[in-house]
Amino acid sequence: MDFDFEPYFAKYRAIAALADEAFKRIQKDYADCVTCRVGCADCCHALFDLTLVEALYLNQEFGALSDTAYRQELLDKANRVDRQIHKIKRSAQKAVKAGRSEEEVLISLGDERVRCPLLNSENQCDLYDHRPIICRVYGVPLNIAGSARICSLTNFENGVQYPTVHMDAIQSKLFNLSAELVRDLNSKYPGLVDMLVPVSMALLTDYNADYLGVSSPTDSEDGDTARDKGN
Repeated sequence: MDFDFEPYFAKYRAIAALADEAFKRIQKDYADCVTCRVGCADCCHALFDLTLVEALYLNQEFGALSDTAYRQELLDKANRVDRQIHKIKRSAQKAVKAGRSEEEVLISLGDERVRCPLLNSENQCDLYDHRPIICRVYGVPLNIAGSARICSLTNFENGVQYPTVHMDAIQSKLFNLSAELVRDLNSKYPGLVDMLVPVSMALLTDYNADYLGVSSPTDSEDGDTARDKGN
């Protein structure tokens, strides 16, 4: 597919850099409270989804891994994890249909433990430099939909006011960037903007022209040829 994703990925990396700065600022000011360290992988077992631009970026960096055998090993792990996530989400949908409130179901989903396929045997991320934004800020206080969220392994105390990373604002930037990308792709699937996928699916998906709803030059030429023949 003849499309340059790099300008959009550059904007994404800028958003990620701002998230990194916010984390480091809080970590510096509350060093006794932030307990993140190498080998701590609590956030690597959370259930969360990626926006389109994040998924595309992660997919690109995953595809750039030079060890094809290891890349296949990660795909195998991603496939197993994706089946697990599918079962969890299907159960959640059934629970809502059975009468449980969406808020209650969302809370239960937040308690699910799903090991990220990028987490290796040493409890480290195989794409750490390119990890999603939520992975970059987990460990400091977060504000999500107006509610404060604190990692239970930190020393931050409930009921105490701390600086927070506003995830809704970050998500808004990511959705807007995804919308810009879909618009410039001239995709026939505008709903791609609203599509959220877990890390496992971001690794497994082949984001080709067909998936993204982009007509290739050959498609256009074929159409012109058909019209010419019709005339």
